[in-house]
Amino acid sequence: MQALTDTWTMTKRSLRHTTRSVDTIITVVLTPIGILLLFNYVFGGALQQQTGSVDYIDYITPGVLIMTIASGIAYAAVRLSTDLQKGIISRFRTMPLAPSSVLSGQAVSSMLSNLFSCALVIAVAVLIGFRPVVDVAAWLVFAALLMLVTLATTWIAMFFGLLAKTVEGAGAFSYILILLIFISPSFVPTDSMTPVLRSFAEHQPMTPIVATMRSLLTDGTPGPDFAAAVLWAVGILVVFYVASLRIYRRRAPVQVAA
Repeated sequence: MQALTDTWTMTKRSLRHTTRSVDTIITVVLTPIGILLLFNYVFGGALQQQTGSVDYIDYITPGVLIMTIASGIAYAAVRLSTDLQKGIISRFRTMPLAPSSVLSGQAVSSMLSNLFSCALVIAVAVLIGFRPVVDVAAWLVFAALLMLVTLATTWIAMFFGLLAKTVEGAGAFSYILILLIFISPSFVPTDSMTPVLRSFAEHQPMTPIVATMRSLLTDGTPGPDFAAAVLWAVGILVVFYVASLRIYRRRAPVQVAA
């Protein structure tokens, strides 16, 4: 119970920092919406023929949601790195807090803020023509998968936030995730890619995740990639959760001047 209470305390602290940062709100909320509008209205006419019977807005919305998460978790890494560099984490270690609550609070606040951003993206997508054909069960499965992916990628942010030597470099890992999103069926089918690129796209984690989300939203079924999507997300979560806790426990505290 103490660990849960401490985690919620750290979560509220991180959420306050997020809501007070105009730069974070612009990047995390407005940028994904801009990407959604850009691809739908600028590239949609040219790319619609590649998606077949699926409307292009329906096709790209799952990929934009994953990109929203990739953009948002970068700030979780930056906030954690900032706390480390300023010695705030060292101060937390002197307090009667559960050791896991510092990282868990950052992770939970990141997940909540990113899910809120995803909800806004879905709302805008609906306004410009997104029409998911799903029942309540499909929505629940979709929401569960989105939460799992958000939590898993958030722990990637925790790992790189602890590993980074500078605040500026803490969020750089998100560019790798964004690149993986582009090299997936997020915006065009993998069939349109070169053979080498298509082979890579079909065997990287973002592809089954995006494909499963699209299947849930357009067909109301998990599709054939559901198991692979869940396994990738769970595997990423476990690996980076354990790695982050190990680095956190072994990292020497920053000495703060009195």
